[in-house]
Amino acid sequence: MMIDASAQPAPDVLAVVCVPTFRRPAMLRDTLASLAAQRTAISFRVLVIDNDADGRDGLAVAEATFAEGPLRGAALLEPQQGNCHAINAALRQAGQLFPDARYLLMIDDDEIASPEWLDRMVATAEAEKADIVGGPVFSTFSTQPHPGLAAHPVFWPAYDRSGSVPMIYGSGNFLVRQAARLRLANPEFDVAFNFLGGGDTDFFTRCKRAGFRFYWNQEARIDETVPPTRANARWVLQRSMRIGAINYRLDQSADARGPIRAIGKNVLLVPLSLYRGAKRLIASGSLLQASHPPAIALGRILASLGVEGKQYRAKTTAEAKAKAGTLS
Repeated sequence: MMIDASAQPAPDVLAVVCVPTFRRPAMLRDTLASLAAQRTAISFRVLVIDNDADGRDGLAVAEATFAEGPLRGAALLEPQQGNCHAINAALRQAGQLFPDARYLLMIDDDEIASPEWLDRMVATAEAEKADIVGGPVFSTFSTQPHPGLAAHPVFWPAYDRSGSVPMIYGSGNFLVRQAARLRLANPEFDVAFNFLGGGDTDFFTRCKRAGFRFYWNQEARIDETVPPTRANARWVLQRSMRIGAINYRLDQSADARGPIRAIGKNVLLVPLSLYRGAKRLIASGSLLQASHPPAIALGRILASLGVEGKQYRAKTTAEAKAKAGTLS
């Protein structure tokens, strides 16, 4: 665990950018470089949370980056594996280290912030009196994608124009007003979504129920690198099914009638998903894109039977060695 001295409580810090990271040291270095290149007069700090208790490469990259300057911040280890654990540690520690910071922002360790990203997110929050601001994450493929893959809905941003929105869905590019977050009965991501995904959607759903004001800034752009492991039909289909499982779980927890409503929705979505898939096939000519609605419906049905994919469950070093037969 490392905390840079320059990251100690400072009343002039307006914003804290949180970066959860897990086994992506080269990508993290690029993410931090994009934050160092922000064209802004805003006083901000960066908080890196390394979620790899085995390797801790993220800590090493952050420590070296902060030592070189001009980026200032802190790096900490969250030993409990899981995206929600890492995000909770980031938001919690940001609040403790910088209690006077007005805004907390989030960017993933495989993303690159545009030079005006921070300015645009903060300016939007202040001008629109928004509690939460979201922005688009555009996918950049590291290899030539399969035809139809780049235009698949799982790689689309939630919105395509700036304005007030009912809510946002992803944690890869968002700002939350720290005072608003602390008004929540539970201001953390639900760790039950750690490896399924959807902890961000659950969090923003609770924010919506609490009356938070959401705004979308289409110009606050972030670019995400899509590795070959995700640029394929299998991963995309699994992702579509996982969206269905997440939606089913969220429907179940909505209120006392949630479980009954979730089952009823499953029944209705089967024929509807086939209709939507056919429409998408006619419009796009892509079977992969057309499979998205039916795959979501299938994911919901499997979740109702207790079957959920864990796409974000990574093996520890010991588990990887055991699988390879190197441990007795």
